[in-house]
Amino acid sequence: MAQADTLKKIKDSGSVTMGVRESSGALSYTLGDGKYTGYHVEICDAVLKTLRKQLGMTDFAVRYQPVTSQNRIPLVQNGNVDIECGSTTNNLTRQKDVAFAVTTYVEEVRIAVKAKSGITSINQLNGKTVATTTGTTSVQTLRKHERATGVDFKEIFGKDHADSFLLLESGRADAFVMDGSILAGNIAKSKAPSDFRIVGEVLSVEPIAIMMRKDDPAFKKAVDDVLKAMMKSGEIAKLYDKWFMQPIPPTNSRIGLAASEATKAAWAAPNDNPMESYAKK
Repeated sequence: MAQADTLKKIKDSGSVTMGVRESSGALSYTLGDGKYTGYHVEICDAVLKTLRKQLGMTDFAVRYQPVTSQNRIPLVQNGNVDIECGSTTNNLTRQKDVAFAVTTYVEEVRIAVKAKSGITSINQLNGKTVATTTGTTSVQTLRKHERATGVDFKEIFGKDHADSFLLLESGRADAFVMDGSILAGNIAKSKAPSDFRIVGEVLSVEPIAIMMRKDDPAFKKAVDDVLKAMMKSGEIAKLYDKWFMQPIPPTNSRIGLAASEATKAAWAAPNDNPMESYAKK
């Protein structure tokens, strides 16, 4: 692909396409009727508002493009999505194909189970069925742990996070392994949140970031500069509080997941370090 010039594309077309997720917990989700919201969606809206002013545009159309774990990278690469505001882990493999903004959220991969299951740790998953979402890094995390501990479980894949949670809710899976915020968000929105627990060890620590086309340093710098200013002013911390500590639509349920020390550290010293740099700590 020729070198991207996203800022010129936005100015010339008068529009920008934001990649969003249907069910990525409080990070990015749909309210139905083509409406999307969440922590990352609101951050991206704020970034685009600032860029619009910088480009001297009175207005531009923001088009939401729903993406999945499987198609999000190709849609960014082929130019269908200009800025992806979902729940994407920044890792070395993906950095070969796309660029990431500075980290806005540091995720911990955990296990969700039914409260009555008695499961509290990964080593109790022997002989059990474990759900995860196709195309996510949690699949690799799961496999690494399976080898490491000799635990033998059956994997079952949901096409998106809501589908994976349904596998747990309906009893077709004994556990759902995914980013803690996504687990907490799906539990909070479920019919009976008290029926579920997030348990066990932290399986991996993953920096989640806004994704853009590779080889467009001007656009990356423009996005990063706005994000750094939002981190410095405390705006990002306020948005985090709004989405993770306060009641959120559509059910006005509260996720209640305080910002981790790793997330606060990412705001204090903005960086686009991949997941592998966290593993070394």
